[in-house]
This record gives sequence, C-alpha cells and structure tokens, in this order.
Amino acid sequence: MRIVMASDHGGLELKDFIKSYLLGKGYDILDIGTNSEESVDYPDYGKNAGLKIMNGEADLGIIMCGSGIGISIAANKVKGIRAALCHDIYTARMCKQHNNANILAMGGRIIGKGLAIEMVETYLNTEFEGGRHQRRIDKIHKIEQEG
Repeated sequence: MRIVMASDHGGLELKDFIKSYLLGKGYDILDIGTNSEESVDYPDYGKNAGLKIMNGEADLGIIMCGSGIGISIAANKVKGIRAALCHDIYTARMCKQHNNANILAMGGRIIGKGLAIEMVETYLNTEFEGGRHQRRIDKIHKIEQEG
C-alpha cells in the first residue's frame, strides 16, 4: 500500500511526525510536501494529493493543514476523492467503514501527535463495510457526474 502525504505549513510538523512513524512501520510513503515552514497555499497540496490517488500513484492519502478544513475541501474537488476531516478515533474509523474515504484529513494545529497516530492506525486498519454504504457512495459518485 502506498500512502500519499501532503500538508501546508500549518500541518508540516504533524505530517513529518506521522510520516516518520509510518516509515518505521514499513509503509511506502509518497511525501508531496510541503517541506518547509514557509507559507504555502493548501489548495495546491490537497489537489495534488487527490490527483496522486486518482492517477494510481497512491492507494490512500493523509493530508493536513492548520485546521484540516481547507485542504480537505480542496482534495474533495478532485473527482473520485472522498477526503474526510476527522478529529478523533471514532470519525477516523467511520470515514473508512461507512464512507470508504480514500483520504484522511486532520488539523495540524488541532490534533496532538499521540491521537494522530491512533487515528491513522484506525483509519488504515479499518475495512469498508460495503452493503448499504456502497449504495450511498454510488449516490455521491452520481452527484459528481451530474455536477
């Protein structure tokens, strides 16, 4: 499994912490930046993370900006992306179990490092339930098609 990771300057510290953790666990990480604390625009990083998944260069994504809001909005503009902004273990589990989210988004200025690791582990180890939830995802895809 290859995981794309992206952040703006507000999520850089948490991104680097999670990246180091995941590399230590043997995950294949594609870090598309940012890699400095210089101010950058989160839409660029959200979009690029989504495109990496849609182009098949990554299976899942983990993204963050200061609040997680802006970068998740940007990622969700990429057709086929279901980026879920999560704030706890429950939402990290449910976004995968019920929504089959292909990107986990977090707020780098909101989520502590310990909780972030628990959320990432939960997200990566939760399976999509399918069934009635697939029907709902199909409706989301239909909305994308209709514009």
